[in-house]
Amino acid sequence: MQIAPPGLKGLAVADTMLGSVRGQEGFFHYRQYDAAELARTRSLEDVWTLQIQGALPPEVPSLRPARLRILPEAVIELLDECARWVADPTIALRIGMLALGDHEGRGPLLDRSAEQIHGDAMRLAAVVPTILARHYRLRQGLQPVEPDPDIGHAADYFRMVTGVPAAAPAERAVEQYLVATLDHGFNASTFTSRVVASTGADMAGSLVAAVGALSGPLHGGAPSRSMQMIDEIGDPSAAAAWTRDRLDAGEKIMGFGHAVYRAEDPRGVVLREAAERIGGDLVGRAAGIEQEILAVLAQWRPDQRIVTNVEYWAGVVLELVGLPREMFTPTFSVSRSIGWAAHVIEQHGEGKIMRPSARYVGPAPSLGRGDAK
Repeated sequence: MQIAPPGLKGLAVADTMLGSVRGQEGFFHYRQYDAAELARTRSLEDVWTLQIQGALPPEVPSLRPARLRILPEAVIELLDECARWVADPTIALRIGMLALGDHEGRGPLLDRSAEQIHGDAMRLAAVVPTILARHYRLRQGLQPVEPDPDIGHAADYFRMVTGVPAAAPAERAVEQYLVATLDHGFNASTFTSRVVASTGADMAGSLVAAVGALSGPLHGGAPSRSMQMIDEIGDPSAAAAWTRDRLDAGEKIMGFGHAVYRAEDPRGVVLREAAERIGGDLVGRAAGIEQEILAVLAQWRPDQRIVTNVEYWAGVVLELVGLPREMFTPTFSVSRSIGWAAHVIEQHGEGKIMRPSARYVGPAPSLGRGDAK
């Protein structure tokens, strides 16, 4: 039996044409395109088309998810009732996606045609912002905002959460965030979606499993924690001492360090640029705090290069545009659900269940009816 390294680090478990991360270079790509450049120059719908259809517009017609954001009345009734007793928006998202999949008869992948599976992928990813925004507003005692099929996905998400249209710089910043985080190699949630898809399960089940993985703070929960850290530090002059105290206590510094990147995280670069275009005092403070923390981390681990990861500047951008902090992690699922859906489609095409082994390290088992030997 071959023994995989802890966390499967460095182990390739599948082939993919959807993209990859080259951490030593600080580079990642969607199919054959530089993903950071796509975030700078393309719309979310364009990149959505690339990952599902395999090419960018105008080579193929652009996907139009706008009308797919509208929920059926039966699912709305369930979500509205759910908002009375479920506080966590990612739990509401899981309930809503499963309910929609069941209500619309989106059965196991094994029983669906390729065209139906693509339809399932589009429909379920499209409703993510609608479910999240509706749940948030109901929990705040606000009237839900219905989707507008005449505007883009990023703009409509912002409008449904906040109740007001986004100004152009904020809308573009949200869209860049969504493009930059749409996919990122075989991360924990993407791998989870593919494991479930390999069983022939339905699209909703595969995506909901991925949301469960995303709910862990070590995966998608750092943007709000990074902002809490910036608030706690306050002035950049206090950052070095604050960081040393946390390191001495054995705590993690949220927004810094990455499992793959040893060069600067290109997603963070894109989002820093987006933050600088919006401007304001927070941007200057965040940049100063970042420099101080990186300097301390370089002294703490001189043999490693610990870099700023995407969550640090993602938190700043989402704060600047006015999204509530409790929606930072859920917002990540708005984009990543598109990437998960593309991976589910690809994994289903493999036609083989993922079934690794485990190495038993417990007490010796009994042999038959006698004692262990």
